[in-house]
Amino acid sequence: MIQIHTTCRRRIAAVASLHLLVLPVLSGCGQESVSPVSEVAAADATENKTGESDLAQVYAVLQSKKFVDLTHAFEPGIPHWPGFPDETVKTIYWYDKRPGTLGEGFFAQLYCHVGQWGTHADPPAHFVKGGRTLDQIEVKEMILPLVLFDVHQAVKQNPDYTITLDDVRQWEAKHGPVPKGAFAVMRTDWSKRWPDQSAMHNKDKAGVAHYPGWSLEVLKYLYEDRGITASGHETTDTDPGVATTEDEYSLENYILSQNHYQIELLTNLDQVPEAGALAVVTFPKPKGGSGFPARVFAILP
Repeated sequence: MIQIHTTCRRRIAAVASLHLLVLPVLSGCGQESVSPVSEVAAADATENKTGESDLAQVYAVLQSKKFVDLTHAFEPGIPHWPGFPDETVKTIYWYDKRPGTLGEGFFAQLYCHVGQWGTHADPPAHFVKGGRTLDQIEVKEMILPLVLFDVHQAVKQNPDYTITLDDVRQWEAKHGPVPKGAFAVMRTDWSKRWPDQSAMHNKDKAGVAHYPGWSLEVLKYLYEDRGITASGHETTDTDPGVATTEDEYSLENYILSQNHYQIELLTNLDQVPEAGALAVVTFPKPKGGSGFPARVFAILP
């Protein structure tokens, strides 16, 4: 019988635990199947004699990975939907000692902005009366396999480009079926125009906006056939600019009417792989919230 050093067994067990917890989520994302060695190590992890929990081991493994922030910092004047007012920020307390008090001063600000501000989450209720609000989105819907469709070269040639089913089929030919429960994002590199609002909207002399968007055939395939949990993009809207110029938001309405949420104004998608990463999509929990700035990041494989 082959003897394995105790320290080595613990390391193998930690990796195996990560496989068992994460691999089912990443199935279809080009991941390798669990090896017999991993299965043996998993059993060893279950009987962890050090008393360390499997989640603690997974945490240690995750901390060794690269994290990529997919979120813009928000402030007054950033690109936003033209119908929304700008953000205002007021400092209401500073570090100076407050007169008549014994305590030291502190820094506190008052923010005023719409829910759809900066990188933000749109829950179903944003478009659908009676739909789920932000506080009704389960936390299990916030840790997801990340699927990235890279169409930035096509967008470079045509700013009005909308993703096609062929783009998705090409992804699946390389990585396998889009995994159920995924967070599907479209890389266009449009975020490189941030924070220039004029460049983001990209209007011509007639006032028509020209920026890329999703397509109904792709969204229906991803949500109905593949069962993804959410989707996201770098532009201010789900629909392409030529449609939103006409006040047409049928694609965003489709996603939200399916009882799913979306994330708008993502960034740094050029720093994550097409498959194999995890997405952590978080946002505050306002009661009955119609939207709010989000913090989204990727954990690379």
